[in-house]
Amino acid sequence: MASPAALRPSMGAIMQTCRSAVTAPKVAVAAVPVRALSTSAALLKRHKYPTARVTRDNSKKRGESAVHKSGTRWKLSVSDEPLPEPVPRDELPPIQVDEDHGLWDFFYDRETIAMEPTELAKHGRSWTVSELRKKSWDDLHKLWWVCVKERNRLATAEWERNKSKLGFGGAEASSRDRMVKITMRGIKHVLTERFYAWEDAVKLAEQDPEIDLSNPEKPYEPSTFLEEAEETAEASSSEAQPTTTEIDPTTIPSSKSQAEAPRL
Repeated sequence: MASPAALRPSMGAIMQTCRSAVTAPKVAVAAVPVRALSTSAALLKRHKYPTARVTRDNSKKRGESAVHKSGTRWKLSVSDEPLPEPVPRDELPPIQVDEDHGLWDFFYDRETIAMEPTELAKHGRSWTVSELRKKSWDDLHKLWWVCVKERNRLATAEWERNKSKLGFGGAEASSRDRMVKITMRGIKHVLTERFYAWEDAVKLAEQDPEIDLSNPEKPYEPSTFLEEAEETAEASSSEAQPTTTEIDPTTIPSSKSQAEAPRL
């Protein structure tokens, strides 16, 4: 059987001319040596430019993980000296504690870490401002530090309850602490009032000519006319008093009439 090119010579020639026209001319290319794949820094080094970001890792402990227990990169030197053994708690000497130490005041009782709710609820009311106005400076000072001590005890007991997760006494302690804070607020109010009164007194003293605040030994010097008025008043009072003189009883006439008088 004859081939298609033999049967159709014209079609075969046309196909050959088209194939030769489309094919590009081959150009001789110099052989480029191909390098083998490498991961060294010299072959993977990128181009350097002025604003290039430094990606070098300066961590000497990179790769060490305590979670994954990867260990260190090299062996560490470990001495073979035996480690000291801790002394058992039973063999330790007893710790000397001062029974009168001031830190004991942070607790209501040395035997218990927190009071019962019924004991915490036993407290009185707060001091009112009208009651605190009658107190002296020393009394207010003492009462203030009593309140501070009470709040320190409440805070210590609250910390112990939270640490031990006792779950009771929080509401009673808050009510007790609220009464203490109201008292402390009243003390501040009274002291502020006294400070304002002192400022007003200083302003009045600066305008008074008889008061010299620069003289701490004798700041008050009364005027002379007041002293003269006092002396005049004393003299007039002494003159108004009746004078008592002795009278001879023989010179006093008799109250009886001459007829009734006895005859000698």
